[in-house]
Amino acid sequence: MLADVIAQRGLAHGELAETLNDRIGELTGRRGLVSDRTIRRYLSGQTTWPQSVQRAALEAEFGKPAAELGFVPPAGHQKKPGDPRPAGAEYDQEADPVLRRTLFTATTAAALAAATPAVARPTIGTADVDRLRRHVDRLVAMDDQDGGGPAIERLAVQLTAHALDVQQSSSATQRVRGRLYGLAAEFAAHALWAAVDAGQLDRAQQHLEKAVTLAGLSGDGQVQHQTWRYAAMLADQRGHRTDAIAAAEAAAATAAHRTDPAYASLSAMRLALALTMPGAHDRTRALRAIDRATTAYDRADPHRVRPPSMAFYDRGEVSGLTGIALLRMGQPEQAEFHMHRALSSLRPDQARNRSYYTAQIALAQADQGEADQAVATAHRITPPPGSATTGRVHRLIGQFTDTLTRTAPGARATREWIAHTRTATA
Repeated sequence: MLADVIAQRGLAHGELAETLNDRIGELTGRRGLVSDRTIRRYLSGQTTWPQSVQRAALEAEFGKPAAELGFVPPAGHQKKPGDPRPAGAEYDQEADPVLRRTLFTATTAAALAAATPAVARPTIGTADVDRLRRHVDRLVAMDDQDGGGPAIERLAVQLTAHALDVQQSSSATQRVRGRLYGLAAEFAAHALWAAVDAGQLDRAQQHLEKAVTLAGLSGDGQVQHQTWRYAAMLADQRGHRTDAIAAAEAAAATAAHRTDPAYASLSAMRLALALTMPGAHDRTRALRAIDRATTAYDRADPHRVRPPSMAFYDRGEVSGLTGIALLRMGQPEQAEFHMHRALSSLRPDQARNRSYYTAQIALAQADQGEADQAVATAHRITPPPGSATTGRVHRLIGQFTDTLTRTAPGARATREWIAHTRTATA
């Protein structure tokens, strides 16, 4: 029965409708007009015998004649003795000759496929993809707590391989396959980000190439946006400002940017950061990008459901990224103000971001020549400076030490800080 096969595949009504529309397009050259309401009419019994083109699409999709899916043909369409066609394969009067031949071929092939013994590949549906997607939440939680590193990177690589293996070894609708590619791209993007955050930039580049390919195959604008903004961050860490600008612009070309102001805000902010990298400094364009990011975020629906990879991007993060851009533009006082706002908005579980923005605030204070305050702030970084040897926070601490030495070389706080870091790393 139709309800049973839908349940086995874990298909939502709207998803099945879109799949049938694709099937109709393959059969007739013109995409169908099936809706979720159509599916509900099938299941409720209001439609006892679908139109011929819809029957053909159903039979081609599920490999069963319409009668075996629970539909009942009208009296005039009943199978007659000696008729080689499957029950209900008679043509509708309105169908043209070409469509009649197409539908007859499709329904006959479906009936033969159903009658022929074969070793069926396992079918994966929406429910299976949703179960696999739960691992994204796990990766995000690990990253929030500890930041990127080998553990997250390894897990993300394993999950990417698993998603691709499921793709190759299972039967699925076109829509489910797209979701699997998108999920594999998300996992690859998490591996990329973990490597970037840990300072393993060559490995991150390898993950980027896979993530870009898979995101393209998925057709998912949200995953494509995630991949390109991570690409912009990788280019930023490598000092490749032209690539960073291009990646930010690629994120702005995705469907997610066009349809959701939250994504548009993040695209604009990534562009602002790329434009303030050493050697770029297009101040006017960067300030315009910051303004666009702030305005777009004000328009974003806070209740809209978005992937876990966007959970970090709230008003506090807008302030934090604005502060980083302003610090790069030589405005440490304004930068410190914005980054304090970011720090105060963080959730308790965002330990990595707390360390990151604390280090940024210390850097802004050192840039203002406030050695005592800057060192006091730096001591609040968790884990303590010297306890980690890789990662963005570690690199910020090195930048902070250089700035402190430049702006307050003779200060007592500077001497004590340098002695502290030497002891911590000994």
